[in-house]
Parts: sequence; C-alpha cells; structure tokens
Amino acid sequence: MSATFVGMPAFPTAARAALADSQLRHNLAHATTTIRNKRLRLVDEVDASIVGAEGVGGEGAGSGWEQLRLAGAAVKESALRELDRHLLDLEASLTANGAVVHWARDAEEACRIVAEVVRGHGVDEVVKVKSMATQEIGLNEALAAEGIAAWETDLAELIVQLGDDLPSHILVPAIHRNRAEIREIFKQKMAAAGRAAPDDLTDEPAVLAAAARQHLREKFLRAKVGISGANFAVAETGTLVVVESEGNGRMCLTLPEVLVSVVGIEKVVPTWDGLDPLLRLLPRSSTGERMNPYTSMWTGVTPGDGPQEVHVVLVDNGRTRALADQVGRQALRCIRCSACLNVCPVYERVGGHAYGSVYPGPIGAILNPLLRGVGHDEQIDSLPYASSLCGACFEACPVRIDIPEVLVHLRTEVVDAHRGDRVPKAEAVAMRSAAYAFSDARRLAWVERASGLAGRVLGRLGRTTMPGGRRAAGRIPGPGASAWTGARDLPAPPRESFRAWWKRTDGGREEQR
Repeated sequence: MSATFVGMPAFPTAARAALADSQLRHNLAHATTTIRNKRLRLVDEVDASIVGAEGVGGEGAGSGWEQLRLAGAAVKESALRELDRHLLDLEASLTANGAVVHWARDAEEACRIVAEVVRGHGVDEVVKVKSMATQEIGLNEALAAEGIAAWETDLAELIVQLGDDLPSHILVPAIHRNRAEIREIFKQKMAAAGRAAPDDLTDEPAVLAAAARQHLREKFLRAKVGISGANFAVAETGTLVVVESEGNGRMCLTLPEVLVSVVGIEKVVPTWDGLDPLLRLLPRSSTGERMNPYTSMWTGVTPGDGPQEVHVVLVDNGRTRALADQVGRQALRCIRCSACLNVCPVYERVGGHAYGSVYPGPIGAILNPLLRGVGHDEQIDSLPYASSLCGACFEACPVRIDIPEVLVHLRTEVVDAHRGDRVPKAEAVAMRSAAYAFSDARRLAWVERASGLAGRVLGRLGRTTMPGGRRAAGRIPGPGASAWTGARDLPAPPRESFRAWWKRTDGGREEQR
C-alpha cells in the first residue's frame, strides 16, 4: 500500500523540508525541463501548421495553438454550464449499452460502492489503470481495509506503491525518484508483492521496465476485476475514454471479466465531436506527444469482447461545491495534463509532496480548496499562497484555466473564513492595528514620530545596507514577522515622515532657497 497524505503539514513547513533535499530538486529540474521542452516543440509545430497564423513559433493570441486552446476550453465550459443535463444523458447512454451506473456523493460512498462490487465476485485482488479519481477518494486504502489488494499497473504508480511512497506529479507520480532509487525499490519490494525482480537487475530504463512487465503480467492474467478512471465520458454515446502510454490500461480494460470505472462528474463531454480538440491538446500538453500511444474507448458491454460486466461510478466529492463558485468553477475544466506543474517555478523547487494531496502544483493549489472548502484545515488554507502569481500556469494550460485569478480569489476566501476566529492571525492583528492608527490623526502622528525614531536608530546601528545606501532592519522576532523578514530585507523607516518634512520645509520651498 502507498503512504497517505493525511496529517501532512501546511505548505510552508513541507516546502522548507523539500527545499533542503538537493537530490529531489535535481530530479525535478531534470524531469520538468525535459517535458517542458518537448511540449514547446509541439506547440511550435501546431502553430507552423496553420498557414498565415499570427504568432507562428509561439503561443500568441492569433496562433494555431491558441485557437486549439480556445476550442478545448469552449467544449469543457459548455459541458459545465449544463452539467446536470449532460450527466443524465450519459447515464441513459451507459445504461442502454449494458453498463450499471452508480452515483456517489463523496469519497466514502464511492469506495463503498466499488468494494461491494468487488466483494460480490468473491475476489481478493484487482488490477488498476492509473486514475487520479481513485487516488482522490483513497480507494486503495478502502479496499485494503476490506482485505482486497489493489495492484497499480502504471509503471510510475507501481514504483510509488512498492516504495510505500506518495505520488508527487499528476502525470509522472514517481518524478521525484531517479532510476538508481527505483532499482533499489524493485530489488527490495517486488518479491513481497509477487514475482521478484531478477538478480541481475540494473538501473537501465529498459531493464527496469522489463522487470515491471514480468511482475505485472501474472496479475493481468489472473485478475477477474479491473478498475479504471476515465479522461473523458461522452454523454451522447456513453463512451468512456482512457489515454495512456504503456499499454497497461488496455490490459486492465480488456482482460478482466468485470470492469469498474470511477469517473468524476466533470469528465463529461456533451458530444463525440467535442473530443477532437481535447485529444489533440492532452498528449501535447502532458507527455509532449502528437497523440497518446494508447487511446482506449469503450461503450458499455460488448458481447464476447472485453469485460461482460461494466460498472460506472459517477463521483461528486466536492465538485458541485466547486461548480457553485463563479470564479473557481473554471478549475473543473482541468484535463489533468500537468502542464502547469512543469512550468511552475514553485513546484520545480519543492515537488509535489509539499502540497499534501494527490493534486499537486498550481492546479492542486486551487482544486483542493475548491473541492474541500476553506477555513477548517490549515494545510488546505495554505495552498492558495503556494504561488508567486507569475502566470506561467495560465499560459501553459491547454483549456485556459486562469489559475492566478482563482488563487487570488481563494486567498480572499481564506481570509474571510477566519475573520471570526477567537484567536486572530498575526496578519489580522497587524491590519487592525494599522486601521486603528490611520483612523485618527493624533494616533497617526504618534506612529510617525515612533517610526522616525526607529529609522534614526536603525540608520546608526543597522548592519544591512540596501542598494542606494538605505539601511535595512534585520530579522524581526514575533509570529509572522520573523518568517517574513527571514527571507526579505525590510527597509528601515524614514527618519522623517512626509507631513513632518512638509511642515519643516514649507512644502519644499525652504529647500529651494
């Protein structure tokens, strides 16, 4: 079983620990740079293929890539605007094609439904396609509590599972591991989970992949139940779509007798035509490929071909909460490509574990608070601040989610949620103190005099000099202040306030004489 994110510290604490891990930073920088460059080459290729497009060779407003982004965003937005109708259409289409549709309000209900289906077939193990939705609801842990082993078959997910680790990237969950570390995990842990790694295992990627293939093959062949997610669900036909790069998904979707697909309700696409821009955007933005090596589509039950019992669990788990947020609802357009992670300077330095969720990076910083709400968990409340607001994530997002806008919006939500706290935060105390001082001229004058005195003292005793010769205060003790000044230079207050200068110089006239 993999580890759990439950009890993770707030982002600043977790990020500080991650920054101290030089090997982690090296692994992340190498991997994200590689994926980022592959994506950029394909973006340029799309632009160059549009004859006469403005901004050829870049991501300008008139480029072919931008047109594709607009088309993908429009498909997802139209689905969200009438989500209730499209979901009912999807249910009807799935049912007409022999699938059994279940509705789950939250993670607990979704896990219970899946466990009941698995237990009903008397099996104690299942094979899984890589699925963010099943990770989100904690399905592996719920099945383990029922005595059912859930085997991950995606190579990166297998690495995470065998290493009792946590995923740190949407697309490449084991991005924080290098191949030497993976070799040790395989040698030490594979035997306990099935077929052991070969004695002559090396850290060559092809050799590691071969060891994983041999380990998983026996699980594929004996599994009676497979579990998947879905990248998209087409309402008009009841077709579910999974894209992947290794072929493990195809094995899980075709070999077992029973297939259970756990699908977030935001995955619905109204029509088959709507898949067109999305299937061109997703591989380019995620793996830097023109198309995914494996695109699997299935529509209910096909007699004599593939699983003969298909269950689809449509999961809410906070999505209707996010849909009700007029600013934040755009996050439900996300197609889980991870492009925002690969361009984020914060993610590149701290990795995914610091975000405390299966959804890391910029999208995780908005999706987790939207799905779970703010004001009740320090870890969740810290996520909207895990950004420099540089805007790189919006430029990379294939469905044009304005992540910086949502981050700022959620910061206001966090502040509003804590206005009534019995013990106010240091920031709130500082703002109330400033309001008290600024609301009265005499109080403001007193503060100005005290500030001027502090400026004169620091001017003589301060040890730090900023560009231009101005003195800076050192680290200031106290909640909030020590953390802020520990990483920033706080300029010493001016020796004289503007009002004092105005009075002394008669508005500058005395200095001109």
